[in-house]
Parts: sequence; structure tokens; C-alpha cells
Amino acid sequence: MGDSKAPKPKQWILNAFTMSTPGHLASGLWRHPRNRTTQYTDIEYWTDLAKILEKGKFHGLFIADVLGHYGVYKGAGSIDPGLPGAAQFPISDPFLPIAAMAAVTKKLSFGVTASTTYENPFLLARRFATLDHLTKGRIAWNAVTSHLESAAKNVGLETQIPHDERYQMADEYLTATYKLWEGSWRDDAVVKDDTQYTMPGRVRYINHEGKYFRTAGPLTTEPSLQRTPFIFQAGSSSAGKAFATKHAECLFLAGMDPQAVRRSVEDIRRLTAEQGRDPNSVKTIAGVSIIVDETDEKAQAKYEEYLSYADLEGSLTLFGGWTGTDLSLINDDDDLKFTRPGAIQSLVSTWSATVPGTDNVKWTKARVARELAIGGAHARAIGSATTVADFLEHWVEESGIDGFNLSYAVNPGDFEDIVKWLLPELRRRGVFWDDYEASTTRENYLGDGKGPRLRDDHPGSKFKWAAE
Repeated sequence: MGDSKAPKPKQWILNAFTMSTPGHLASGLWRHPRNRTTQYTDIEYWTDLAKILEKGKFHGLFIADVLGHYGVYKGAGSIDPGLPGAAQFPISDPFLPIAAMAAVTKKLSFGVTASTTYENPFLLARRFATLDHLTKGRIAWNAVTSHLESAAKNVGLETQIPHDERYQMADEYLTATYKLWEGSWRDDAVVKDDTQYTMPGRVRYINHEGKYFRTAGPLTTEPSLQRTPFIFQAGSSSAGKAFATKHAECLFLAGMDPQAVRRSVEDIRRLTAEQGRDPNSVKTIAGVSIIVDETDEKAQAKYEEYLSYADLEGSLTLFGGWTGTDLSLINDDDDLKFTRPGAIQSLVSTWSATVPGTDNVKWTKARVARELAIGGAHARAIGSATTVADFLEHWVEESGIDGFNLSYAVNPGDFEDIVKWLLPELRRRGVFWDDYEASTTRENYLGDGKGPRLRDDHPGSKFKWAAE
């Protein structure tokens, strides 16, 4: 007789999605009495959050970052509109709390955003290697090319480097860092015997000289558990996808419609195979904002209460930064379902199709800002554990993704609610693990039992300097 057992459902990746700012994707919510995001400059805020996430067995804390203000809404370079709501401003360095969070956890991973356009590759490689040591292999890099005009000016440029050229730079940048992490120290270089710490002849120059970067090496930091940090990427353009499918191990996909995201997932798998990599070795995750409580009614009431704190000018500031579209140029009572710009029309059509009761709504600027106010341009799930789990299961089935970045309105309160209400239901359905599989990021995210180092089909693996 054949095995009658049903196949085990796919185990999801779940990250907490945050930023080192009082207002990540919910401008104005810093004022909410349950929100601790105004304490983002206190180390206890971060260590408390890390302990909550590890208690729930979250895969990781994914920390977004930008290097400037969102100066599009109400005129190029305008600073003021986003200030009252703390629309991702002020914002501090996401690297610095990680060592403290690692000290109070054992398995939780930390994905930190850093720019290939504005960071020096040697210095960044050294910082990541240090963190990989201090976290015992629990560090990931969200490799971004940066997109804000204000960021370019902050680091001394007159204007941004063109989009596709930023990805050409990024490709060379990662090659240089692979050489430093994988190829400047032989795997058996550090011996720590009676006479010597490191064996002479087992550390070497890499002498990278490219179009954009030069670094001699060797990396000054001895090899860490993972060597190369686990690599996240979020490129959605043609250049971005080509870069991501070559280098990334997990892709963060934008989109609020699961069918549209499925097209991206299929495209990514095809491009990954064309790069000579196993398509199943690249995980995909989507953003979702979750508000969960004991019942649908309590969750909906919580959402409405959150909205009462929202700063809609902050929402429009963020939208301007994300899309380059200044909605202050549009009349307040225009129906944006029928007027340009295209970025709004695609959002509005998605909302009309997926948000209950909005198919006949007049999509004014204020209404768009309201929909963006809690969680930004991500899917939104509000309800009991059963309702939210049904929503997420539908998303995984329709889109083919491997998991989610979970955003918040109040932090850590929304994550505490997820741990209390949602995760037990996901475990009951068999889609989320009971405990971590391993101790390093790469092992926990890929779940293939192949250890903490880069997989053999990854382009960085060709720079490995194996022990002889």
C-alpha cells in the first residue's frame, strides 16, 4: 500500500520588518501609547524586541534603511512635510544595535541594509565579518543600490548615479567583497597552536582592480562562520532582477496582488536558472502588514484606532520618496482611479480589487494616504488568527512565495500580538516551525542541511580558498 499521509506543507520564512526610526511604515503612530518606537535611540528598545522575536521563533529581524530624507512631496528637496509624522526621518545607523541584540539571543538572525553605491567595499566587508563573528553566523546583508536624490547629495555627489549603472557598480562591488570574505584567508589559515595564531602563506592579497572599485586586501578580519553574510535583495527592475538572481539568496518582492507577485516569482526562478543556479536555492518573501487579535471585531477596532493616530502628510511623503510622484500637484478631490500618474492607478486598481468595500470608493488623495497610512504599499491582513492565517495561506498558494516580512503599526506591540495569536495558529496548520533548525542565518533560511557557507552554485563560491 502507498503512503496515505498528506504531503507536509511548505514551511514559511517569517521576518519582522523594521527600521531605526520612530516612523517606519506608519507615520504618526509614534504617538500611540502602546508604541515604543520613540525609544529607537535606546539600546533596550532593540534588545527587548530581539527577545520577543526569538521567543516567537521568527527567522530574523530585517532592518531597512535610507541615507536621506524623502524630498519629493510638496516640491523637490522639501524636508518639512514628513517631520511631524516622523516619516522615516529621523533615522539612525542600523548596524550598531545588532551586537547588543545578538548578546541576548541565540538563533535570531539580523538582516541589515547597506548601500553598494555609497559604502566602501573593504570597510563594509570588515564590518559584516565582524558582525558575523559577534552573532556567531547570524548576519545577513540586504544589498541595495539606494534610490534617494537626497542620499546622493549627502555623500557629496551632485546628483544620483544613473539607475542601471548603480547595478553595474553593485555587481562589481559584490565580486570584490566575495574575494575579501572567501578568498583572502585560506580555510585553515588560523591555527592557534603553541607557536602561531595564523599560518604564514595562508593569507594573501586579492588585488581587485575594477572599473569602480580597487582594494588590495587581505581582509583584516579572520574568517567567520558564514564568511559571506546571507544576501537579501529587493531589485524589481530589469537591471535589479538580473543582479538579484545572480547574487541574492532571498528576494524581498514588492506587490499587493498575489497574482502579480506570482509573475515576479516565476520570472525570478527562470532568471536564476539562466544564471546557472538552482531556482529553489533563492527564497522569495513579500511584505505584509498584520493586525491580529482575539476576534475579527477586536482587530478591526484596533486598526481603526491606529488610523486615528495616522499622519497623512507623512504617508504622502513616503509615497513621494518611493515613486518620485508628488501628489501635492493633484487636486484634493480628483478621483485618482482615472487620472495619472500610473503608479497611483496600479495601486488603486489593486486596492479596489482586494480591499473589501472599496470597489466603488472615490480614490481621492486623502483616501490614498489613508490606505498607505498603516503598513505602506504592502498587503494588509486584519482579523483573528484564523482570518489572518487564511489570508496568508491564500497569498502563499496564489503567489508561490516562501514567506513574509511582517511590518507593524506599533512596535513591539504588534509583534507581541503576532506571537500570542497568530503563530500558534500557523504552527497548528504546519506552515511555521516549532523551533530553529540551526544556529546560522544561511542554514535557517535555506533549510537544506548544507552548512553555513555559500552554496556551490553561488557566484561567490568560486572565490573560496579551501584548506589543502
